[in-house]
Amino acid sequence: MVRKLAAGNWKMNGTRAALEELQALAQAHSDPAVDILICPPATLLMSAAELVSGHPLDIGAQDCHTAPSGAHTGDISAPMIADCGATAVIVGHSERREDHNESNDLIRAKAESAHAAGLTAIICIGETLAQRDAGQTLDVIADQLQGSTPDGATGVNTVIAYEPVWAIGTGKVPSLEQIGEVHDFIREKLTARFGADNVRTIRLLYGGSVKPANAAEIFAVPNVDGALVGGASLTEADFSPIIKSLEATV
Repeated sequence: MVRKLAAGNWKMNGTRAALEELQALAQAHSDPAVDILICPPATLLMSAAELVSGHPLDIGAQDCHTAPSGAHTGDISAPMIADCGATAVIVGHSERREDHNESNDLIRAKAESAHAAGLTAIICIGETLAQRDAGQTLDVIADQLQGSTPDGATGVNTVIAYEPVWAIGTGKVPSLEQIGEVHDFIREKLTARFGADNVRTIRLLYGGSVKPANAAEIFAVPNVDGALVGGASLTEADFSPIIKSLEATV
């Protein structure tokens, strides 16, 4: 059975003082029934990985460059991330797609670089509110999924995170039916491309205003294998109830 995943994206938040929250999280979940991943800012990657060493908690990065090295000032490569002790990297988050004009092709190349470095790529996809209102949600999801996912994707090296852009940080959450429709659609598309045996092991996360108050009902939706959580992952007090809600589905 594939283990479910509770992933936290700290985004551009956290200084060294925030490592106290990470330590508290590690202590609170010494034998979790699900996988737990925290993606802190790059400045904390190595410290975070060292802090949780020996604990069943993994560290990931929030982005990587397509190249393993080179003249790319300010960027971080996938091998560098792995060298810090991290095991995963988020690619294609809507904030990167929008703020940095990242295309599907670029995100796919980043995921391939992550795979080459032995990292799990968490590939984010999702529609804007205008696209949903126009009835384009599934078309957008299909395009991003096809264009951003490498041919070598497996359950070991790839996680897909559905994050409707209009729900991220807004407090707005799609209905359970809407979440289920998209997750079922993603599973169908992946099955058609990669085959049923492989696709069963690729975890599908939901992200977008996931909180302790709504986590349990979201996790009860079929084909939701966990969550990619933003603000609620910044503290142990907020993230632990979400983790426990996910464990309750195991």
